[in-house]
Amino acid sequence: MFRFQQFSVAHARSTMKVGTDGVLLGAWAETQSAKNILDIGTGCGLIALMAAQRTPAAHITAIDIDQASIDEARENFLASPFATRLQALHTDIQTFSKQPDTIQYDCILSNPPFFTESLLSPNPTRAAARSVEGGLSFSTLIESAVRLLAPGGSLQIILPYQEASRVLGIAIGTGLHLLRRTDVTTKDTKPPRRTLLHWTNEATSAPILHDQLCLTDKNGGRSDSYQALTKDFYL
Repeated sequence: MFRFQQFSVAHARSTMKVGTDGVLLGAWAETQSAKNILDIGTGCGLIALMAAQRTPAAHITAIDIDQASIDEARENFLASPFATRLQALHTDIQTFSKQPDTIQYDCILSNPPFFTESLLSPNPTRAAARSVEGGLSFSTLIESAVRLLAPGGSLQIILPYQEASRVLGIAIGTGLHLLRRTDVTTKDTKPPRRTLLHWTNEATSAPILHDQLCLTDKNGGRSDSYQALTKDFYL
């Protein structure tokens, strides 16, 4: 069962969706020194809640284009002990990043839409929320995030492995510098399925940390490395 160390998902709406991608990013991301965190495409609020638990001094803003998702995130936030530090807004990142009163963020997190048009859900709302073609391209996501980053800020995302090269090229064009990359496999005999990426907007000479994470062991259970990464959230 998935639980927050200080907040059980059972206390939130029963429809709270706990997906592996969100858990991975929420546990992997470096948020410890952040004071203001932005979660783009928050859905039910999972990543924002994980950031709130991991970063007691941070205020977290969560945005999504889907009103139902924002309603769910707000309920989950209110059911948590972090409610005073969490805010859910119904808006798209393009509009949000251009508002004159929007603050800058030390850390921006996103589990962005990445289904291609051929894999879209027949549900129009779900399709718009999950499709790169549905309004949020990787270019738009990265360019909008760059506008919102404070000096020395970080952008950290999870995306399909096959999209990594293209997205890394986009990021270079916006002046971001890669700090970490983790390629995620479901089994050690399988090719990577996901990639976690961590950029900063400050130039750095530090070597890029590039590693691999396998989610399962030879018996099909959670691997030691996956358990270590998510130990504060799985009980």
